[in-house]
Amino acid sequence: MVVIITIQFRIRVYLISYQESEKLRILFLMQLFFVRILDAAEPWQTGFQDPATPVMEGIINLHNDIMFFLIVIGVLVGWVLFRTCVGYDESLNATPSKVVHGTTIEIVWTITPALVLMIIAVPSFALLYAMDEIIDPAITLKIVGHQWYWSYEYSDYCADGSEPIAFDAYMLPEEDLEPGNLRLLEVDNRVVLPVDTHVRLIITAADVLHCWAMPSFGVKMDACPGRLNQTSVFIKREGTYYGQCSEICGVNHGFMPIVVDAVSLEDYVRWVSSKIELDEESV
Repeated sequence: MVVIITIQFRIRVYLISYQESEKLRILFLMQLFFVRILDAAEPWQTGFQDPATPVMEGIINLHNDIMFFLIVIGVLVGWVLFRTCVGYDESLNATPSKVVHGTTIEIVWTITPALVLMIIAVPSFALLYAMDEIIDPAITLKIVGHQWYWSYEYSDYCADGSEPIAFDAYMLPEEDLEPGNLRLLEVDNRVVLPVDTHVRLIITAADVLHCWAMPSFGVKMDACPGRLNQTSVFIKREGTYYGQCSEICGVNHGFMPIVVDAVSLEDYVRWVSSKIELDEESV
């Protein structure tokens, strides 16, 4: 049975490769195996996207730790409420308790919440420090929000006497989407960043408030006109990551997607070289 299925599958791919285009064959393979190769939000998703940076891993771990305490406290409070409702039933407890004060229980319910808050505070402060820390970045990417698109500038790479690598990223309309593209999330120019490299992001806006948000990176930074905000990312795995503007900025606020391609350092160097050569030819 497995051999027959394998043969049928190979024949199907062989026919598609000759009868259809390369894009349709790739789309068929994606639909056949339901492969999720893009880090984007899924329909009815209630949890986090897969982390791609140490900061996002820390956010998910902190969330899980806090949820543990919330579940324990919720169960305990529910049990106390249930026992209270049952205990104050006259048919089950004709002689009510005369205890109205207890030093021990008051000490317990005062110290226990304090200890829980202290346990939560330690990883919280460590995570906040990690989110604000800028570790000797190898690459600086400047991001400017506009109504309603993003501008990017790689100011570290400039050809002799030329401008730095810069481009605008607009959302692709539906009629320009290719098989495999995500509706309302695809752009005409993707940001390219290397993995295992410290990258500094400088974020601002040219008109109104925007917000550059990338869930898989654990980054959500406001873009304010006349102000430069900075953060850093350290991408640990290759892939394509999707985000959106997370600050209501006008009628087309929902049409400002963000796409980042995380590639190996070798591919990133080739991409930068091709961009510089293209700029030199245009000059």
